[in-house]
Amino acid sequence: MSESKESPDLPAQAGPDSLAQPNSPPLPEPQSATAYFNRGFALCAAGRRAEALAAYDRALDLRPDYVEVLSNRGYLLAELGRNSEALESFERALATRAELPPALIGSGLVLQRMKRPSESLARFDAALAVEPRDVNSLVGRAASLRALGRYEDAIATYDTIIALDPGSVAAHHNRGDSLVKLNRFEDAVASYDRVIELRPEHLTALHNRGNALVELGRFQDALSSYDKAIALNASYVDAHYNRGNLMRRLFRFDEAIGSYERALALAPQHGYALGELAAAKLAICDWNETARLATALDAQVLEGRSTFSPFVYLGYSSDPALHLKCAQNFIRCAMPSPPPPIWRGERWRNDKIRLAYLSADFNRHATAYLIAGLFEAHDRSRFEIIGISYGPDDKSDMRARLIAGFDAFHDVRAHSDRDVAQMLHGLKIDIALDLKGYTTDTRIGILAHRPCPIQVNYLGYPGSMGVDFIDYVVADHVLVPYEGREFNTEAIVYLPDTFQVNDSKQAISPRSFTRAEFGLPEGAFVFCCFNNSYKLTAPIFDVWMRLLESVEGSVLWLLQGHPLATLNLQREARARGIDPARLVFAKRIGHEEHLARHRLADLCLDTLPVNALTTASDALWAGLPMVTCAGTTAPGRGGASVLLALGLSELVTQNLADYETLARNLAADHSLLAATRHKLETNRATHPLFNTNRYARHLESAYVTMWETWQSGKRPSSFSVPPLGASSP
Repeated sequence: MSESKESPDLPAQAGPDSLAQPNSPPLPEPQSATAYFNRGFALCAAGRRAEALAAYDRALDLRPDYVEVLSNRGYLLAELGRNSEALESFERALATRAELPPALIGSGLVLQRMKRPSESLARFDAALAVEPRDVNSLVGRAASLRALGRYEDAIATYDTIIALDPGSVAAHHNRGDSLVKLNRFEDAVASYDRVIELRPEHLTALHNRGNALVELGRFQDALSSYDKAIALNASYVDAHYNRGNLMRRLFRFDEAIGSYERALALAPQHGYALGELAAAKLAICDWNETARLATALDAQVLEGRSTFSPFVYLGYSSDPALHLKCAQNFIRCAMPSPPPPIWRGERWRNDKIRLAYLSADFNRHATAYLIAGLFEAHDRSRFEIIGISYGPDDKSDMRARLIAGFDAFHDVRAHSDRDVAQMLHGLKIDIALDLKGYTTDTRIGILAHRPCPIQVNYLGYPGSMGVDFIDYVVADHVLVPYEGREFNTEAIVYLPDTFQVNDSKQAISPRSFTRAEFGLPEGAFVFCCFNNSYKLTAPIFDVWMRLLESVEGSVLWLLQGHPLATLNLQREARARGIDPARLVFAKRIGHEEHLARHRLADLCLDTLPVNALTTASDALWAGLPMVTCAGTTAPGRGGASVLLALGLSELVTQNLADYETLARNLAADHSLLAATRHKLETNRATHPLFNTNRYARHLESAYVTMWETWQSGKRPSSFSVPPLGASSP
C-alpha cells in the first residue's frame, strides 16, 4: 500500500492553527469591553492564552453580543483544542451577525475538525457569498470538498485559489493529491512538478510525485523522486517505505528489503513496512527471517494494531481467528471513516438480474484462466453480465476473450473509487462481485461506498474480508466447514461441488516436450510444485527433502522465482543433506505450453499453509495427480476442495505425516500411481471440477437466492445451493 502525505488546508493568515486573530481591535475605551478585547488580542499575540481567554470573557460580560470578541474567542478556543466551545462561540457571533466572514470561516474550520464536512462546506460557501475572492474561505471550502470525496469540485476550487495566488504551494500540492484520488496521475505529476518549481525541497511533493509516477509505470522517474526526498531528509520514513514497494515491484528484493528495514529502523511501529518486509522475505524464501517476523506479525494482530495486508498474513499464520482479526485491523486503519453508502435500501427490478464482476485481472492472469469460461456460460436469458476492469490492458487474446464474454465492459482505471461506485449504482447493479479481495491491486474502496444491494467476495481472495459492506462469500463445505463459519463476517454461500470455477475450454499445447528441454533427468521420478515462491515454507520443504532422500534419483521441479529465492532454496536443500542440483527450476512460458509441460512430471505436491488454487487446477487439467494436506484455514483447504470435486479423496491428507507417506507410496508404487493417473483422466470428463456449465448453474442458483433475499427485505444469511443431477449440463 502506497502512503501519500498531504499538505494541510489552512487559511492564509488566521484560524485555529494560527495565533493571529482575525479581528484587529479598535481604539481602546478605558474600563470598557473594547479595552478587554484589546487586552485579549495582545495576550494572544504574546502566547498567554489562558489570560487572553479570561480577557475575552470579561469583555463579553460587559457586552454579550460583541461579535468580534466572540469570533476571536472561538479561534482561541479552537487553538486550545476545545472545539465544541469554539463552535458555540462562533455560533453566538453569527446569531448576531449572520454574514460575519471570520466567524463563518472559523466555524467552518472547527466543523472540519469535528468531522462534519457538509456543515463546514456550507459555512465556507456562506463566507464566499460575502467575500467571493477570500482565499481563506476557498482553502477551507476545498478541504471540505475533499473530505466529502468531491474531488472534481475541490480541484476547481484549487484552480480558483491558484488564479488568485499562483505561488500557493499548498494549493498546487493539494490539487495534486486530489487528482491522485481521481486516478488522474499525469495531471497530478504536473501539479507536484509545479510545487517543486516553487519549493525544490518540498518533501511530500517529491514523495507523492513518486507514488503517482509508479501508477504511470514510470518507475525510474519514481525512484529518482523518492531518492531526492531521501537525500533531503534521510529520516523520511514513507519515502523509504514506498521506495521499497517500488523495488519489490521491480523484483529487486534485496533493495526492497533494505528500504523496508530502514523505514522500520526509523519508525519501528510502521505497520505497512513490517508487512511488506514480511512479504518480501516470503517471496525469497528467507525462512530464518520469516520465522522471526511471524512472531512480530502475530503480536501486532493480537494487539489490534496491525496495518499490514491480510493477504501477506495468510502465509504466516494457520489460525483462522487471527486471519479475521488481521482483516478487521487492516480495514479499520485503511478506512477509519467509512464513506457514506450510495445505496440506501431502495429496491428495483431489472429485466434480468444484473451482475458486475470487478477485477484488476482481466488480462493474462491466473484468475482470468479460471473464470473466462464462466462469463461465456452464464444464462443470458436470466442474467446480464458486466465487467468492471481497473487493471492494465495487455492487448492479449485473453483480454479480448474476456471482453467478448461480457454484455458490457467498463475500463475504469482513470476513475476514482467513488465515481466507479456511483456508476455501479447508476447501472442498477443487483450483485457486485469483487474478484480481488485483499490481493495485489485491490480496489476494495469501490464497494466500501456500498453502491449495490448485494456485494460478494468471490474467487480471488481465500478468506474473510472482515467488513460490513460485503454480504456474502462464495465457498463450499470443504473450504469453510460448518465449525469455521464464525471466522467470516460474510454470510457463506455453500456451492455443492467446489468454490473454484474452472474453464473446460482451456487449451493445452499439443507440443510434446522432452525432459531434456527443461533440465529434467530422463529416468528420474519428478516431484513438481509450480506454486509461487511465497507459498513455499520450511515445514513443507522439510517433507519434500525427505521425499528426495527416500526416492533415489528423484528431483523436485519448481517454478523459477527471484534469484534470491533460488539461492535460498538451494541453501536450504544443502542444509538438509540434499544436493541442490536435485532442485530444477522452470522458467515462465506461455500458458498453453506451461500446461503441456506438466506431463513431464510424475506427482504434484501441494503447499501449506496456503494451498495451490489455479496451480492445482492447472496440474489436474493437464493430467498430473496432486497430493494435498488440508489445513485449518480456507487458504489451506482449496487443494482438498478441488480434489474432492474430482472424486480423488484418496489424494487428500489431514496432516503432514500422512501427506509425506502418501507421496512416498505413490512414488514407490508405479502401479498405484498409474491407477491414480487413469482415475484422474477418467474423472476429468465425468466429475464436476471441470464442468463449467454445471458450475455456472450452481452459481446462478446462488445469485437468485441472494436476489430473492434482498427483494423480500431479509438480511443476508448463509445457505447451501442444492446440487444438480450428476448428468446435468
